Amino acid sequence: MTSENRSEFTDRELGMDRVIPRRDFLNGAAMAIGATLLPEALGAGRTTQAHAQDQSGYNPPTSTGLRGSHPGAFEIAHSLRDGTFWNRAGTPESLSEKYDLIIVGGGISGLAAAYFYRERIGPSAKILILENHDDFGGHAKRNEFHLGGKLQLLNGGTMLIDSPTAYSVEAAGLMNKLGIDAVALDKKCTDHGFYKSHGLETGVFFDREMFGTDRLVAGFAAGEGEGGADAANLQQFLEKTPLSESVRRDILRIERAKIDYLPGLNSAAKKDWLARISYKDFLLNIAKVDPGVIPFYQTRTNGEWGVGIDAEPALDCWALGLPGFQGLQLERGAALHMSYSAAGYANGGSDRFHFPDGNASIARLLVRALIPSAVPGTSVEDIVTASVHYNLLDVSHSPIRIRLNSTVVRVRNIAESNAAPYVEVAYASGKRVFSLHAGACVLACWSMTIPYLCTDLPDKQKEALHYLVKVPLIYASVGLRNWIPFQKLGVSNILAPGAYWNSIGLNSVVNIGDYRSPRSVAEPILVHLSRTPCKPGLPARQQHQAGRMELLITRFEMFERKIRDQLARTLAAGGFDAARDVEAITVNRWPHGYGYEYNPLFDPEWPEGQQPHIVGRKRFGRIAIANSDSGATAYTDVAIDQAYRAVNELLTA
Repeated sequence: MTSENRSEFTDRELGMDRVIPRRDFLNGAAMAIGATLLPEALGAGRTTQAHAQDQSGYNPPTSTGLRGSHPGAFEIAHSLRDGTFWNRAGTPESLSEKYDLIIVGGGISGLAAAYFYRERIGPSAKILILENHDDFGGHAKRNEFHLGGKLQLLNGGTMLIDSPTAYSVEAAGLMNKLGIDAVALDKKCTDHGFYKSHGLETGVFFDREMFGTDRLVAGFAAGEGEGGADAANLQQFLEKTPLSESVRRDILRIERAKIDYLPGLNSAAKKDWLARISYKDFLLNIAKVDPGVIPFYQTRTNGEWGVGIDAEPALDCWALGLPGFQGLQLERGAALHMSYSAAGYANGGSDRFHFPDGNASIARLLVRALIPSAVPGTSVEDIVTASVHYNLLDVSHSPIRIRLNSTVVRVRNIAESNAAPYVEVAYASGKRVFSLHAGACVLACWSMTIPYLCTDLPDKQKEALHYLVKVPLIYASVGLRNWIPFQKLGVSNILAPGAYWNSIGLNSVVNIGDYRSPRSVAEPILVHLSRTPCKPGLPARQQHQAGRMELLITRFEMFERKIRDQLARTLAAGGFDAARDVEAITVNRWPHGYGYEYNPLFDPEWPEGQQPHIVGRKRFGRIAIANSDSGATAYTDVAIDQAYRAVNELLTA
């Protein structure tokens, strides 16, 4: 089905004047540091510390508006980076609390580090986890809505259990201890064929800015095979698009034809060749496609690596399953000069399962294991609907404590002649700065922030940590009144290669414990939108840096308008009305998102053991480093593995 949609909508038509459940924030980058850390107030005020998480009704997952790296979570860190923090902060207030271990960062790596440390030391181990955001979980963010009186969940960050490689013994062991069996859960809880059974398929939205007109075309199926019905179906799809005849012909060729574009070379030689050129160059210069083909595929790699096909090796795109390679007869398996993900996918991958809130459920299970009173329940199935008692995360009688809204500003080894060595950790909370002592520390935060926290590190280690830029991204969760327009248009997922949001999709159908996904088209539903703000044409790391700045200067109102406008232009032919049908919006902004994965087109080949993530994660006295950055990729199993390594380094030192 095709639809020619309106190209211009007023703010009123889009519903920008409507009051919906959302929180309007100031521009993130321009937000004054004084809003959270007033210079004149530092060190002043009450002598006891008050925690927002102790207040009645505190429940961050229900917050809408601008989430992810939300206002209040990053301003202090930016002040530390800019060299202005300590000019205002003065001497931290010393707290009498003493810990065996302080962990900086309450994401999955930090929580796993606490689990492994207690497992080794015993239940009496005193551990404090300090987290700068208003919730634990790090990138495993939970978006919680109550639409039509019914609980609905969506991931605001880390999406699902998956990895290019099988989980390690340590990571798999932790998952088993938490009760997570991905294969069994997926089989029991996920209805993968639900939307297809209702006649809904993948569609492609061609926007007027890139393709000359707004048009939604349903029925796109990539990579189904060669010739026969598959080719006929693809050809029918392409005939409905606004693409030229030559572009349609070349897309059909690279999707379905079995052509060896590198004749005379064996598999190893072909892989070597493909590792040295981008997928864009492969399509243009090797497969000789019409240049108009490139926009159709440009954003296919955005969700995996945060950049488009102009900045990803052709060999990596082969491993990811993109078309054009079926006639090259490449042998299964990894090769030299492949990224971490591509090398893994070339050999297989891990089991997969998507909790309704993504991997936030893993974080909740870890917190339950560490502080049982804070997350009541007994099973992996009841974790999804369990209520977190945030006021019990940081109580004096608990050996393990999680302190939210607390940005660490200094970590240093202390060795006094008349006392045992220890680590001093200083953190800012609200308008005050505090210091604590512990026997050891795990930095489970972003690697690029560590040089500003631990200024005594060797220069070479600081340089390595700075190299590991994060991949920016946005995940938006939008509550709709119903999903009738999707049904009318015959789509459940929509690729939008030229639009602001790269993809739009109805929420996955997962029923676990007491949680039930919508099944009637008349029911409210959550829709997931994603965007990777990359800048094609630049080297990968520069694209990430430019995208980060874009996110930091974009106001929530702009994100909201882009959401409403694209939904209206895409779905209007199905009766969608942006002013009427949008019930709630949460924008999860991650200027520092995925962990950086080395890109063979741009990164040098370092000698073994000299890669930045290995140099950067080296233990420094009683300070160890654990995060997905220190594994040079962005998967949950890697975050767990790095936590295990860091704890082991501390305990064997």
